[in-house]
Amino acid sequence: MPEYLALVACGAPLAARVHDVAAVAVHAGWFVRVVATPSAMNWIDTAQVETITGSPVLVEQRQPGRAKRFPPPAQVVVCPATFNTVNKLVAGIMDNYATGLLCEALASRIPITIAPMVNNRLWPHPTWQHNLDTLVSAGVRFIDIQTGRIGRPAAVQSCTGGDVIAAFDPAWVLTPGGEPAQKS
Repeated sequence: MPEYLALVACGAPLAARVHDVAAVAVHAGWFVRVVATPSAMNWIDTAQVETITGSPVLVEQRQPGRAKRFPPPAQVVVCPATFNTVNKLVAGIMDNYATGLLCEALASRIPITIAPMVNNRLWPHPTWQHNLDTLVSAGVRFIDIQTGRIGRPAAVQSCTGGDVIAAFDPAWVLTPGGEPAQKS
């Protein structure tokens, strides 16, 4: 049985391509569960995600008394990650299912790859820079959504979301062996 890959989508325009990222991961042999922040649902084609993964997009916590919906993931990919969610992850704020999964994965040392979509107006914020450094020191890998480069990502120029989405290659979040991208 394939291992679980949790694909977390946050509320940014690139969430419109989450089904493409899921398709690449499924093709690479992963069992994919898409977990979304509530604001990501404005962008996601839930029918496409369910067709590709065989499971609905998860947004809410499970109901009390219900079994867990899947075991802990072997890997977590966050694509796209927002300023809000990355800052919540570092602060340990678990106010929705997606940030709860991320906080637990970070604490459990489950490998995390983050593809942030943060604009140039927020990028210089001192909290953002500090939090990127904190996550790198915790072993989180970053992917630049404009180039596919692994390492320190770059800001997205404000008002260029459509161009970034069109040029984004979903395979960038996975290496040819089907593993989330590793630091070089």
